[in-house]
Amino acid sequence: MTSFYFTDGKNMLCISLSTTLSSSPFVLISTQKTTPQGFQTNEYADAQLQEIVRKMRERATVYKEKLKDPVLSSPEGSPTAYEKKEEKKEEAEAKPEEDHYCDMLCCKFKKTPLKKYMTYLQLPDSIDSYTDRRYVAWLMLVTVAYNWNCWFIPLRFVFPYQTSSNTIYWVAIDIICDICYLCDLLVFQPRVQFLKGGDIISDKVEMKKFYHSSMKFRLDVISVLPFEVLSIFFGFNPAFRANRMLKHNTFFEFNDRLEAILDKAYIYRVIRTTGYLLFILHINACLYYWASDYEGLGSTRWVYDGQGNMYLRCYYWAVRTLITIGGLPEPQTLFEIVFQLLNFFLGVFVFSSLIGQMRDVIGAATAGQNYYRSCMDNTVSYMNTYSIPKVVQNRVRTWYEYTWDSQGMLDESELLEQMPTKMQLAIAIDVNFAIVNKVDLFKGCDTQMIYDMLLRLKSIVYLPGDFVCKKGEIGREMYIIKQGEVQVLGGPDGTKVLVTLRAGAVFGEISLLAAGGGNRRTANVVAHGFANLFILDKKTLNEILVHYPDSEKLLMKKAKVLLKEKGKPAPGPPVQQPRGLAGLFGQKQETPKLFKAMLGGKGKAGLAKLLQLKRERDIQVMPQETEQIILSNREKQKQRKASKQRSSRKVRIK
Repeated sequence: MTSFYFTDGKNMLCISLSTTLSSSPFVLISTQKTTPQGFQTNEYADAQLQEIVRKMRERATVYKEKLKDPVLSSPEGSPTAYEKKEEKKEEAEAKPEEDHYCDMLCCKFKKTPLKKYMTYLQLPDSIDSYTDRRYVAWLMLVTVAYNWNCWFIPLRFVFPYQTSSNTIYWVAIDIICDICYLCDLLVFQPRVQFLKGGDIISDKVEMKKFYHSSMKFRLDVISVLPFEVLSIFFGFNPAFRANRMLKHNTFFEFNDRLEAILDKAYIYRVIRTTGYLLFILHINACLYYWASDYEGLGSTRWVYDGQGNMYLRCYYWAVRTLITIGGLPEPQTLFEIVFQLLNFFLGVFVFSSLIGQMRDVIGAATAGQNYYRSCMDNTVSYMNTYSIPKVVQNRVRTWYEYTWDSQGMLDESELLEQMPTKMQLAIAIDVNFAIVNKVDLFKGCDTQMIYDMLLRLKSIVYLPGDFVCKKGEIGREMYIIKQGEVQVLGGPDGTKVLVTLRAGAVFGEISLLAAGGGNRRTANVVAHGFANLFILDKKTLNEILVHYPDSEKLLMKKAKVLLKEKGKPAPGPPVQQPRGLAGLFGQKQETPKLFKAMLGGKGKAGLAKLLQLKRERDIQVMPQETEQIILSNREKQKQRKASKQRSSRKVRIK
């Protein structure tokens, strides 16, 4: 307890300061008036002391509320020591990353530590084939080996490209492909997780048993059998490696996993379909050279004559045959006729299937854009039917174009409606939670309530110049700026820009909980450019708050605080506070003129000024009013004299 005493000769002020750990700081103020005989109390000092007591009580009440409900405290409080420790930890973690930069020539690049490389390359005990990117990279390596075998085994079997001088190179690449096959068979596939009764199985024994009992394991085993051993008895022949083409399951699995992680999967689908067409033409070119070699090179006009690049000439023939361009030499022998007929049938079937698949891929890729075009065309047709003004039509077209360019769709809710509620919530949290969490009105509320609110937010795009809300309207929505800017207009003519709100700002939140006229818009809000806003209406919020009564009470408290702050006048320029006792008693009120005249001099001089002011005030009375007063007084005197005379006459008569 600490006490301070101040005196001005007549009054003594005692201020006692007390702080405790269990309660807020409070101030005890007491005034002890020493009123000696012959002196009067100073009313001005007494009023100032009462004002100080009132302010101190208000301050103590505010501190008590903050201790009871810390959520209502200012968010700009001083950071705690724990936050400082976290900042130091982050700085300490950031320093090692800066050390891993290497300078080479004139460039500076980041070098990842070797430990991180080894940790990342370490093979896990179980592999999630849907999310593990390392597994997708491994499948790509196996797919490259599979495509090598599919393209070059027929080529080496038919065309005389493999000779004794380059056999070592072909064999070296074959060995590398076989190593990839073996690693996939022995290391990766037994670690892949699988589903059983809706549960993800990650046990080593169970995963091995599941893989060994599958058809994929049997095909993988057959694809790595070393039939090249037969070359000891029959000579080297690439046909002994034909079993390598049975590992097609890995190829299709890689396609599925790659399409799942690509942003624009339709591009890969087009490339893959084109690869199918080129591979079929490649097989047909190999068959044509084999048929020509069987008949004899240059024996007839239909077969390959052996001139030029053999592969390109045969591939050109395969393209013209499968696409049925025509203009080819007529087959002469029965073998040539049968071969050509099979080629025509195969070409019509395969080529038409590939063209149809290509059309489906491109159609699926442009389905959203076609829907956007159809919606826009139908809207324009509707506006033309009812003769909508061109200005409105242009704004509608602008809205369609901007919405499609910025979002890639017209309505995001249509896409999310197909997903389960939990997935919708997960996406909404990642996209919108950071924005909603900045709203002071919802700080301290139940997290589950905020999650429910995220699912109810609606996204709306406003064009430049659109009024988001107008002054005097009844506010039923709260707005959160997702992208763009809005301007708050005011002033006498309503065109002065008071403030510009940018992404992450919130306005209209008081209207959600205000009552008794507090839900009226106080200013015009206009979109400065293209603005994407989230909207939450009052009805939706009330439906959510039914299940969260504690959050409802907290929101009501905050709404009252915001309404009080809203009613306060705008803060002016800072005023320099006086020091000493002048700051304690506050600013003294202006003394009336009468007291100034009385206190302006000393003794008779002050009294003379007072009498002079009184005379001047009497002189200001109008002459007519003075005459009326004098006449009325004379008439009263005459009436009194007449009444006295009458009374005296009556006495004489008696």
